[in-house]
Parts: sequence; C-alpha cells; structure tokens
Amino acid sequence: MKIKCDFCKTEYAMDKNPNTPVKCAICGNVWRVAEPQKKNSWLLFFAALCALLSAIVFTVVAITHHQIKTANRGPLVAVVESVEAATDDNGVQHLIVNGTVTNVSNEIYGLPELIIISADENGKILAQQKFMPSATLLDAGTSVKFAHTLAPQPSGVRKISAHLAEIQVPQENKK
Repeated sequence: MKIKCDFCKTEYAMDKNPNTPVKCAICGNVWRVAEPQKKNSWLLFFAALCALLSAIVFTVVAITHHQIKTANRGPLVAVVESVEAATDDNGVQHLIVNGTVTNVSNEIYGLPELIIISADENGKILAQQKFMPSATLLDAGTSVKFAHTLAPQPSGVRKISAHLAEIQVPQENKK
C-alpha cells in the first residue's frame, strides 16, 4: 500500500497498514495512517448481477433476431456468388450469373422458378428474368448450384440478385 506525508507529500510504500503513528523521514511530521476503505461486497455482487443480466438479455435478443431473420427469408435461400461477362458467337455481350439455392429447413422442398433481378445503384429494377434451376427437389439442409446466362442487359445495371418465385408449402405445414 502507498501512504503520503500530510505535510510534505512524500510517498512511501508499505507492505501493510501500520498500527502505530508514522514519522516522515524527510520533514519529521508524525501522522496516523487511515485504514483503507473496504470494498462493499454487496455493491460488487450487484454489479456482477447486472453484468450477468445484461449478458443474458443480449444473448436472448441476438438469438431472437437470428430466428426472425431466418423465418423471414423462408425455407429456401438463393444467393448470387458471381457474375461473369461472356461474349457469344455474334459478338453480343451477356452476363452469366452463378449461385446456389440452399434449403435451410428440415423439410424437402420443390424448387420454384428463380428470378434474376438487375437493378441500378438505387435499387430500381431494370430487368427481370425467370428460369428453372436444374434440380426439382431440394432435401433438408442441402444446396444446389445454378448458372444462368442473361439476355443482353440495359445500361446502368449495378446490382444483380436472385429471388425465388412463390414456394409451395407442404400440406402438413399449412395451418
């Protein structure tokens, strides 16, 4: 522990709190060292309890947010992985969209048509194209890759995304 002379402010390091008055080696001032304040164990307990409750609330919110996000996207999720430019035999440039469709549910689902949407930087839709993926059924937890060559695109296309047409929900899941 550190103590300080009340008069000249000289600091001393001590192993423990002395029981007797202390005399300063520099100025000769004599003073009694006050007992160090003990930490309030109830206050520490309350602070730890608040931290634990905050962690629990954060965990519940994070899990709920993830579940809502998963529920909103549906059982099938289409993701564009890459877009490549290609030129056909007539010299016309096309875009090839590559991606995957993943079944994130515990059920088998039939794959609906995929819709490739081309949009400008503000999200305004400039073109849409539908196509059928190669697979017809997608088992629980599996993915299928797709590749689709788009017709010539209008100018200003900055974003390309893949969406699923309406999904047919199995009869036992309808309520």
